[in-house]
Amino acid sequence: MIECLSPNWDNRSEGIKIDILVMHYTGMRSGEEAQARLCDPIAKVSSHYMVYEDGRVIQMVPEEKRAWHAGVSCWRGISSLNDTSIGIEIVNPGHEFGYRAFPKVQMEAVSDLASGIIERHYIPARNIIGHSDIAPTRKEDPGELFDWKFLAAEGIGLWPEVKKIRKPHAPVITPGEESLSVARIQKMLADYGYFIKVDGFYGPKSESVIKAFKRHFVPEYVNVVWDNVAEARLIKLLEMVYTISTSKTK
Repeated sequence: MIECLSPNWDNRSEGIKIDILVMHYTGMRSGEEAQARLCDPIAKVSSHYMVYEDGRVIQMVPEEKRAWHAGVSCWRGISSLNDTSIGIEIVNPGHEFGYRAFPKVQMEAVSDLASGIIERHYIPARNIIGHSDIAPTRKEDPGELFDWKFLAAEGIGLWPEVKKIRKPHAPVITPGEESLSVARIQKMLADYGYFIKVDGFYGPKSESVIKAFKRHFVPEYVNVVWDNVAEARLIKLLEMVYTISTSKTK
């Protein structure tokens, strides 16, 4: 762990519980450029940690302080997520500058870092999310190449394993549709945590949420069409959440 403290932070509100972990990519040409920006008082952005591609971990803001990484955001009905979250910036040029896979050593460093954060703050698995999950109309990071499945295997977050589907990615509903089927899927997405209006209309805002969901959970087929793989994985996720919640009450 290397310390390089950013001036861009403030105090969390008294009594706030940290219960969300947000993964980002830096989206800049180099890690050094990103680190400089996260430490620039003019930029007014920061994160608690940054992980380089070679596995180096930089701490920029103490966990008990409020970093400025989430922006306008919402998850499980809670907005202003800087208040309740910890942010990890992961060095990657992003979709604008040559998006690429995250090296194994980098993912292992993210896993080790996240494990400690989760243990210290008792963060639930469904609250380990990407920037695009909490701000789907604005953000697309950490993107479809981020290895969420690997992290879930390490006990970090959720990954829905489902049976093989004979005709994968067949549309269930399509953009522009207005129906009870659309409302059903909007309700399931909202139940998992996404900020989405349940109005039965598959318009641009629903498209953004669906694309964010697919970046995270259907990375092999990212678009705005709700298909049978996305449906199966969301149903499985909700089953996993239900199982976790009921086991805690016993």
